[in-house]
Amino acid sequence: MALQDRLDALRAQFEAKAPKDVLEIMHRAVEHIRQSGLLATTLKVGDKAPDFTLPNAAGQPVSARTLLAKSPLVVSFYRGKW
Repeated sequence: MALQDRLDALRAQFEAKAPKDVLEIMHRAVEHIRQSGLLATTLKVGDKAPDFTLPNAAGQPVSARTLLAKSPLVVSFYRGKW
């Protein structure tokens, strides 16, 4: 099964069980992001990300370039206010 198919199945499963008010909030948030124009400025499949440096779990700066020299790199971004 392709990744997109798996993601679609997970989404359908979640939406079948989630409260209607929660789904409405989530759908409004997604639509807000779409309408903002933000997606036009994001990296697309196949684009190369710029080099960047972020702190690791110990607070030490680590560059993407350094990590990529050792192995593949996965970066996750979480949208939220903490």
